[in-house]
Amino acid sequence: MKNNVMEKLESKLMPIAQVISKNKYLLSVRDGFLISMPLLIVGSFFMLISNFPIQSWMNLLKNTYIFDVSVSALFSVVTNATFSLMAVFVVMGIGYNYAKYEETNKIFGAAVALMSWFMLMPMVTSFTPEGSDQVFQVSSIPLDWVGSKGIFVGILCAIFAVKIYKAVVKKGWVIRMPKGVPPTVGQSFAALLPIAIVATSFLAIHILFLFTPWGNAFEFVFNILQIPIQRVGDSLGAMLVIYLFAHILWLFGIHGTNITDTVFRPVLYTLSAANLVALEAGEPLPHIINVQFQDLFATYGGGGSTLSMLIIMFFYCKSKRIKKLGRLSILPSVFGINEPIIFGLPVVLNPVIAVPFVLVPMVNIVISYLCMSIGIVPICNGVIMPWTTPPIISGFLSSGWQGAILQIVLIALGAIIYLPFVKAMDNNYMIEEEIADQKSEDVLSSDDLSFD
Repeated sequence: MKNNVMEKLESKLMPIAQVISKNKYLLSVRDGFLISMPLLIVGSFFMLISNFPIQSWMNLLKNTYIFDVSVSALFSVVTNATFSLMAVFVVMGIGYNYAKYEETNKIFGAAVALMSWFMLMPMVTSFTPEGSDQVFQVSSIPLDWVGSKGIFVGILCAIFAVKIYKAVVKKGWVIRMPKGVPPTVGQSFAALLPIAIVATSFLAIHILFLFTPWGNAFEFVFNILQIPIQRVGDSLGAMLVIYLFAHILWLFGIHGTNITDTVFRPVLYTLSAANLVALEAGEPLPHIINVQFQDLFATYGGGGSTLSMLIIMFFYCKSKRIKKLGRLSILPSVFGINEPIIFGLPVVLNPVIAVPFVLVPMVNIVISYLCMSIGIVPICNGVIMPWTTPPIISGFLSSGWQGAILQIVLIALGAIIYLPFVKAMDNNYMIEEEIADQKSEDVLSSDDLSFD
């Protein structure tokens, strides 16, 4: 019966997983965000230093000046150059990677992605002078649109700009230079006409939006597409559905979170960026669901929150197989690496472990969400940390001491949930080991025979 259920699930889910894992649009978006990851982590590091959850430290940085500029404001220079411009790096990364998947020039792919995005951007910022009621429109690149608010337009621009560029190149509408011209010069002239056609296409789009109530593509996408998607993503139900799907894929040996992150992580980054802006402005944090919530409070030790399972394996199991695997795997699991458990225990296609493997992350998500929604634990501050940051440390840096305590409670609760399932598996392995030992004792070797 269990095998039939697993086979039916596999037949339904595997095609979906394969389509998502091979989709070049989703892969380009995922890889584009990965390019921005180190920049966001560096920017978050400086934000974390200036907003370390100790009030006396924050006051010290705000009241210490270097040439009339506070140390806290100096640290924000790094944050402004990374988080506040995150969409620039993401658009460039998506354009580069989509050009790679389309097998066209990657550098020019990144270039036309940025060009088309800036062409649709309203190059004005509203400004009201102090003591005046009149609003002025100042020519500038608005920080709102080059930050998290502009990401969704950037994704669309990168995909369509590279697609147009590739189509023109494929038709052969390029300027070819004679032999002997340096390759870089030849590539530049070859890209001239395709870039011109991309620019003309997006100029037409820019003009068309002037006739709409929104006035530009950014306002249209933000209000019609981005806000509804963020509202869905910023919900307990969405997180539970995503994690249920991801962990069912894990049970079949597919890296489930890699699949779901291609769709869900861009939304989470946008929500985290909004929290970081609010943190810097000293305002209440608006979004419970974000990158930190997923990375720091949904699972511990990797998919299935297997750190809880490893604690049981390490301290309570008696079979040789589980004890050895537990000793080898517990340290990597502290840093979020659990492939030894997934494939060595194994978790894959293991009906005994399937229930707690799926259930524990669900429990973690619900409890964390409730604790943050009623104010027992502060909402994650938006500071991006490496996914390998150990629990307790990550909880403290993201949500203060309350976050660290919540992580301890969730790991312990997960261990309690895993306990009966792991013990049942441990008992089965012990029986198998006893039978194997008995058989080895019963088998006579040729050395034991005597013909005297």
